[in-house]
Amino acid sequence: MSSTSIIRLASKSDAAQVQDIYAPFVRDTPISFEAEPPSVKEMQQRIEDTLRQFPWLICEHQAEVVGYVYANSHRARAAYLWSVDVSVYIHQRYHRSGVGKALYLSLFEILRLQGFCNAYAGATLPNPASVGLHEALGFQPVGVYEAVGYKFRAWHSVIWWQLALQERSVTPALPLPIGEVKERAEWQAALNTGLPFLKL
Repeated sequence: MSSTSIIRLASKSDAAQVQDIYAPFVRDTPISFEAEPPSVKEMQQRIEDTLRQFPWLICEHQAEVVGYVYANSHRARAAYLWSVDVSVYIHQRYHRSGVGKALYLSLFEILRLQGFCNAYAGATLPNPASVGLHEALGFQPVGVYEAVGYKFRAWHSVIWWQLALQERSVTPALPLPIGEVKERAEWQAALNTGLPFLKL
């Protein structure tokens, strides 16, 4: 791990670099099902909206954002409160540098501090890199949405995985918002969980 690498909470000032990472996935691949890359302003809004309740983490190397990961609600109804969807995107120059694993491991620790129990992730197929990453981290495949999305004149399937973040209590406390968790003593250690796995 380089001493010039950090994992930290995102802010709206990261939106331009985050947009730069995400745009090629929208524009050039079926990995994202969006039709047009969001603007920097829209990305600012997405970051701010997410951070009201959930973590959005940045991996920064030599002052450059090289990847990001975030969580969001799995479904709207109350029984799903303890479950989240997670997504990770890595700058094309930094694939196979441990960034995805590092970001996810830090994210999982923070989600545990918040009190979440289940994480779900989806990936458009074929995507061997994403399949390898998620399954190496312990995600279990739970099903495939066959030919669920149409983009670039083709139908695409999406695989879904589940990861149990912690033991499920019969009387779980409500998950804490990210603003409360970042004031706790364990916050920095949770952020740093993934740093040893970076190969930058």
